[in-house]
Amino acid sequence: MIGDAKVRAAEIRDCNRLTALSLQVWLDTYAMDGINDEIAAYVLSLFTPKKFETILTDDTYRALVYTENGCLRGYVLINLNSRFKGEKNGFEIDKLYVQEPFQGRGIGRALLEAVKKRFGSPFWLYTWVRNRSIGFYKHYGFRDIGRYDLHFKSRTVENRVLVYGRSD
Repeated sequence: MIGDAKVRAAEIRDCNRLTALSLQVWLDTYAMDGINDEIAAYVLSLFTPKKFETILTDDTYRALVYTENGCLRGYVLINLNSRFKGEKNGFEIDKLYVQEPFQGRGIGRALLEAVKKRFGSPFWLYTWVRNRSIGFYKHYGFRDIGRYDLHFKSRTVENRVLVYGRSD
C-alpha cells in the first residue's frame, strides 16, 4: 500500500460510500448491455445505506475497506456463516469490490491478505463467468470447485465457485 492507504474495519459512517461504490462496480460489471428497468430496480434495492448499516451491525458479517487519500477505493464483505457444500470450504467472501480506475493496483490483494490475517482460511466466493476477476482469483490461488447459478428475474446467470486455502 502506498501513501496513506490503509485497510480497516468498515464503520457506520462508511455506509453512503459503500453504497455508491457498490452501485458503480455492480453496474460496470453486470450492466454491459445498458441499464433497463429490471436492472435499475434490482441494483437500487440491493445496495442502500440502510442495508449496509444492517449488515455492519450483524455479527454474521465483517467488512473491511481500503481507503486512500480519504477516499474509498474498495471493500470486502465477509459472511462468516455462509457455507458452500459444508465446512471444508470455510466462510464466504460475499463481495470483493474495487472501483474500476483502481483495479490492478494491489487493492484486491491487500483486502484478501487482510481477510487471511484477521479471519484465516479457507474461504470461498462465487463470480460471474464473464467477470474479468476470475483471472485475478486464479492467479491469487483460488481453485474452481463448481457452479452456482443465480436466477435473476427473467434469466439465469452462471457463476463459478472458487475456494482459497482448502487443503485436500
